Amino acid sequence: MTTARLAILLLAVGCGEPSPPPAPPEAPLSATYEGVFAAVPAAMETAEKPRTPELVSLGRMLYFDPRLSKDHQISCNSCHPLDRYGVDGEVTSPGHGGARGTRNSPSSYHAALHVSQFWDGREPDVEAQAKQPILNPIEMAMPDGDAVVAMLSTIPGYVDAFAEAFPDDEQPISYDHMADAIGAFERGLVTPAPFDAFLRGDSTALNDAQKEGLDRFVRTGCIVCHNGPGVGGAMYQKLGLVEDYDTPDLGRGESTGLHIQDRMFKVPSLRNVTETGPYFHDGSIETLEEAVQLMAQHQLGKTLYDREVAQIVTFLGALKGTPDPAYIAAPQLPPDGPDTPSAQAD
Repeated sequence: MTTARLAILLLAVGCGEPSPPPAPPEAPLSATYEGVFAAVPAAMETAEKPRTPELVSLGRMLYFDPRLSKDHQISCNSCHPLDRYGVDGEVTSPGHGGARGTRNSPSSYHAALHVSQFWDGREPDVEAQAKQPILNPIEMAMPDGDAVVAMLSTIPGYVDAFAEAFPDDEQPISYDHMADAIGAFERGLVTPAPFDAFLRGDSTALNDAQKEGLDRFVRTGCIVCHNGPGVGGAMYQKLGLVEDYDTPDLGRGESTGLHIQDRMFKVPSLRNVTETGPYFHDGSIETLEEAVQLMAQHQLGKTLYDREVAQIVTFLGALKGTPDPAYIAAPQLPPDGPDTPSAQAD
């Protein structure tokens, strides 16, 4: 067979056609959202706020200890119960003698990711935040930091625990060290969620409905405020940015920090948001669906159909993570010493 006839035959059966170049590998869907979100870290420590096992262990005890309150009835865990995603489900939390403030208690999970603490941003980090409720007269109501230090110093177990956590300090027990220990514990309050696995490249971590909800969340414009590893918590925003939001208690109860009278609040994180109602700064919104609808209206000037709200809420379910049961387990608290002061009531 001549070369010409062989070429004609190969062309006839298609054997002589060059193979098409291989298609480039498809980028993972998660890459679409790089720069918008980020997976949560294993812990939220920083170079300035390092953590040691001894510091975390001490902080865990202090977080659960009601003796940090005047009547020995209220601990950090009372308003921020870790087995309930860091919230008590109340509109506002009951404090000393049943008194209540005007602000809903946000979750302590992922709080260390936030740009600041409290709704008005008046404290820079979880360590500074930990000092405030203990001395607040309508929360834990201790008279001053010296009283707290004096009480802790009467408990032999705490004397040892502070010495282990702060071995280089001549005076291990101090109010600042108490706050540092609580903060070190809170910096481990991380709940990895399906969305984190998705962001790390596992396209199966979200189901189709959750991916559709994520697309709706992005296209609606929610990411303007709710972004980063906390899906919020990274900026301040005016409540009623586009359409005025009528809330009667703005300006009450907080006289420091940002301009609450100007309706500026720290944007809340949406992590575990399906579990942390009621919603908004005053706890006035009962359902997540209503919160989504109101935020679209007042912050973005958009009216969402019920189907669109449901899509977004479905995605928000993918932000629900799983706390580490061992990490959040209530510890054995050190017993009172012979000189430990008794509970006091007004």
